[in-house]
Amino acid sequence: MRGKFALVTKIIFLGITTAILALLTESAFAQKQYVIGSFILIAALALNLVYFTSISVPFKFFLPGILFFIAFVIAPIFFTAQMSGYKYQTGNYLDKKAALEQVINLGAQPDSQGTTFDLTAGKNSANEYAILVSDITNDKYFISTQNKRVEVPKALAKFDANGVAIEAPDFKAISANVLATNDAYSKIHYMYEGKYYIAVQTQNSGGVFRQELSYSADTGVLTNTVTGATYVDNHRGNFAKVGTPSEILSPGWRAPVWFENYSRLVTDKKVRTPLVRVFIWTFSFALLSVLTTFALGLLLAIALNRKMRGRRVYRSILILPYAMPSVMSILIWAGMFDSDFGAVNSILHSHFHWFQNPSLARGIVLLVNLWLGFPYFYLICSGSLQAIPAELSEAAAIDGANPRQVFRKITLPLLLQILSPLLIASFAFNFNNFNIIYLLTGGGPTQTLNGEIAGATDILISYTYKIAFGSQSFQDFGLASAISVIIFLLVASISMYGLRRSKVMETFE
Repeated sequence: MRGKFALVTKIIFLGITTAILALLTESAFAQKQYVIGSFILIAALALNLVYFTSISVPFKFFLPGILFFIAFVIAPIFFTAQMSGYKYQTGNYLDKKAALEQVINLGAQPDSQGTTFDLTAGKNSANEYAILVSDITNDKYFISTQNKRVEVPKALAKFDANGVAIEAPDFKAISANVLATNDAYSKIHYMYEGKYYIAVQTQNSGGVFRQELSYSADTGVLTNTVTGATYVDNHRGNFAKVGTPSEILSPGWRAPVWFENYSRLVTDKKVRTPLVRVFIWTFSFALLSVLTTFALGLLLAIALNRKMRGRRVYRSILILPYAMPSVMSILIWAGMFDSDFGAVNSILHSHFHWFQNPSLARGIVLLVNLWLGFPYFYLICSGSLQAIPAELSEAAAIDGANPRQVFRKITLPLLLQILSPLLIASFAFNFNNFNIIYLLTGGGPTQTLNGEIAGATDILISYTYKIAFGSQSFQDFGLASAISVIIFLLVASISMYGLRRSKVMETFE
């Protein structure tokens, strides 16, 4: 009975999972997200193949982890690396087709009088989208489609209370409800006079425009029909004016620039200077954080390793900062150092701006990170001290070694041997410790008046975030992706070194 119940449960669970994945696959392909759709389809097939057959029993346990690893680790890494080779920034978000469409739309200019008309949207007898235009000023009325214009005698038209034509021969109006759900008619250029056309602006009105930019699909050239200027693809995501390549049309599109974003990290002074400063502080912050938290945690572990009254209470108190959510702790510390209402200024009877001084701001960041990090090292140091045989210390004491010598020659080397992988892992974690920077100082203080993006306490990850999302006026996802790839390589190298030190990747026979 147990086996049948398990089989039925498996069939039901996989059936529901497969149905959900099938819907997601259909949706992805419908939106032309072929890579995502293909991955979901392969995942659905793999799940059914593995769990309904006996191809590989171990793979039944590994498959979910492998799929999530590919979706949430490998794919983001690949996408980030890909985007680092593109000009992907403010003004260059779209693909080329969408960008060209917007450039042409922006090339439409109203006539010199800013002429507007009341209109009624509908279709003609040929089922073409049409507008019934009321030129009330000149007492003229006509039906216009994309390719022709037909005058309507006033006597044959029917008007509403405002004198706007709403009915005419060879014209059938579209209801407001249909118009609200269908915007196809508003994308058409309706015939007017000469090079001018009528563009729908609202459901009941339109304006007279002239298309100043025309595009030739054969030559790939944009031409300004008024000035005669021509624009060609500069292979950097924009149409540039022939003879004046610095003059470009916006918006542009995502275009491959290969390793340009990486070269900018070295050759562009505006990028290189803050990046070097941020990297030095990132390395210093991670190193000092590890050293201070380890030192305090070890000191407390040694102190509480001795028998004393209330030792359990002390240990419980020391773990509290580790048990409390770090986000709340950071926000509390930020409030304590607030210049107007903070507890620190209240105690000192001052109004000092703690986060406006670069050195003080960095010191506060290290202090708060010490508060958050020392309980972790206290716990692991306490456990490690218990693992060191007491006979070694006793033997050293018999040989005449004092407590300092025992600690320096025996305890500390053994602790470092045991904890070195964790110290390396802690360094890698603090190298990317975004929360404390973002929540405590926001990366500041920052000389924004000088056009700087990087603040005094920004680390690489927060600096990258600012480049990608920190400004509403300009965002550079390509450059941010390049820095992210560099961060990934650095952290991956540190992590691999930690794994080698811990020897967890060695094969034991």
